Order: sequence, then C-alpha cells, then structure tokens
Amino acid sequence: MSKYDRIKEECYRANMQLPQLGLVLFTFGNVSIADRSQQVFAIKPSGVAYDALSPDKMVIVDFDGNTVNGALRPSSDTLTHAVLYKHWEKIGAIVHTHSTYATSWAQAQRDIPIFGTTHADHNTVDIPCAPPMADDKIQGNYEHETGYQILDCFAERKLNYEEVEMVLVGNHAPFTWGTTGVKAVYNAAVLEELAKMAWLTKQINPDALIERSFGEKAL
Repeated sequence: MSKYDRIKEECYRANMQLPQLGLVLFTFGNVSIADRSQQVFAIKPSGVAYDALSPDKMVIVDFDGNTVNGALRPSSDTLTHAVLYKHWEKIGAIVHTHSTYATSWAQAQRDIPIFGTTHADHNTVDIPCAPPMADDKIQGNYEHETGYQILDCFAERKLNYEEVEMVLVGNHAPFTWGTTGVKAVYNAAVLEELAKMAWLTKQINPDALIERSFGEKAL
C-alpha cells in the first residue's frame, strides 16, 4: 500500500463528481487534494478523459509543483494549485472548472454581485473577479502567475480565503477551495448556480444592482 493511496482515492472521487454535476466538458477542469503532513497533493492528469480516470492515474506533486509520484503528466493548472497550497496553509483541496456561467462572468471581468439570500448564505461579499493578467506575465509562466493573480486579488481586497472560498480569474475561469475535496466541489457547484442566478436576475431586472445599492445607502 502506497503512502499516497488515500489522497489518490479522494482525488479520483472528487474529480469524478465534476462531470456528474455538469461542471466540466471533455477534459476541462481538475481537482487536487493535499496531504500537508507530506507536503504534497494529488491532482488529475492532463488530457485524460474522466471516464478513463482511476485512482492510480492521479499524479502526486509537491508544493513547488514538482512531480514526485505518477506516470502521467499532471494537469496544466498544477502550478496554480501549488502556489495556493504553499501560501494558504488551511486549504486541503482545490477545484478548477470552466463551468459555463461562472466562466462567462470571469470572461466579462465582472464580480458576481449579491442579489439575494441564496448568495448571502454562502458569501457575504460579491464573488471577486481577479483582474486579467498583464501581457508580460502571460508570456512567462502563466499557470504559476495565475496563483499569484488570485493571491494578489485577495490581498488587495482584504478578503479572507477561509471565508470566501471561491474566485473568478479575469478572462479565464473559476477556482474554488475548501478544507476537504467534498467542500471544494460543493463550492464549485454553488458558485456555478450563483453565477447562473445572477445572470438571470440581470436579464429580468437590469437595474437590480442599482436598486440594491440604493437600498443599502438608505439604511
């Protein structure tokens, strides 16, 4: 029995939830699960279809992004995960998808505003959208810089990653996290639903945000 079996199994199960929840298409997206006692995480291999996955195909990577176990190439987003694990010590799992509605808000470079209690039950702030990456950083190590793009967004807005467990990356897509794989996947599903509700709200009532702001000022 390998010392990585537990996180490989948990990583496999969490990844398989993404297509079941309608959060990914083809090979889009990935989940990683950390083992902080060993300073490593398991992550989905790159380019492998979900129906071809198995626990033994998960790749083990250290917090600097180096592969330490596994025959396949880790996800192209591995370095983003590594940066977040290295700097945010209380997260145990990360999910990245290109789910339709959340990605649309990210491509529009817009925060997802709170329009009602469904959103407020999960976040007391608008879901942040990190600004698009500068051209010089895009030409460098894009995935590594994406991690810092998220860190910088939270630092600039004075957000606590333990309270706000989701973010949009401008012109890219969403990331969510949690203490466990179950919580991180849950957050990814919630984020997609909040993104959809917010979009529909804007179609029904284009002035919804203006009315909300006016109401807050009147209090």
